[in-house]
Order: sequence, then structure tokens, then C-alpha cells
Amino acid sequence: MSHQLFINLPVTNVEASKAFYTSLGWTLNPDFSDDNAAAIVVSETIHLMVLSHDHFRQFTSKEIADTTSTTAAIHALSVEAPEDIDSLLARAVDAGATEGMTQDHGFMRSRSFADPDGHEWEIMWIDPIAAAGDWDAVQQKYSQPSDA
Repeated sequence: MSHQLFINLPVTNVEASKAFYTSLGWTLNPDFSDDNAAAIVVSETIHLMVLSHDHFRQFTSKEIADTTSTTAAIHALSVEAPEDIDSLLARAVDAGATEGMTQDHGFMRSRSFADPDGHEWEIMWIDPIAAAGDWDAVQQKYSQPSDA
């Protein structure tokens, strides 16, 4: 059996979070959703649970981080092609996200956003050559010509 990842996020408004995350093209699983929580299917192996603060507190004795001013985690999600980064980021910003940092190392690119509750996401692409660990091929493909 393959592993599945369930990311649990405390949110101030479950309905608003459902609307935000489904606007990214992710799917609501109504079987595990109610007024206190929503199950969002990102992929076959990645699921997002957005939970009201009161419901989230049932799973931890720690304080809930104020993600509007503190980074608790950065959730990185890979995409298949570099242009997918821009389209997913555009949907997030259109739905109310705040755009964050952009990084471009040639073989690996990313753009980030914070959802309406401040949870940080990084949308990233890595060249399959680099993902395979063929660093000699990466150096050849992405070497910069000298200014001699």
C-alpha cells in the first residue's frame, strides 16, 4: 500500500477555506466534511483537512500558531511542468492568497503563496534530470556561458 499524506490546518472559517482550496482545482470530499472540517483531495495520495480552531484543538494540547504573523510550516507541492506553477499561483491569488517568494535555480523553480489564514504553500517544479540525481547532466544543461 502506498503512503498517503494528510495535512491538517486550523482555519478561522471552514466555508471560506473550502471555497479557497476548491478554487485551486482541488476536490471536496463531502464524506469527511461538515461544519467543523472539510476534506480536500489534492491528489490520490495527498489530502488536506481544514479544521475550525475549536475542532483542531481536539487533536493537540499546544497553542495554535498565528500564521498571519508566524511561519509554522511551508507546504511544498510539486507540479509536472514549470508553467503549472504560474497557473496554480494565479488561481490562488485570484481566490484571495497573498503571493510570496519566487525562486529560480534553472533546474528547480518555485513560487509561493499564503492562504487567507496565512498558511504558506510553495508550488515547485524540478527538472526530471535533477530529480534523478544526474548532476553532471544538470550542470551541462543549466551552465551559464562565460562573459569572456
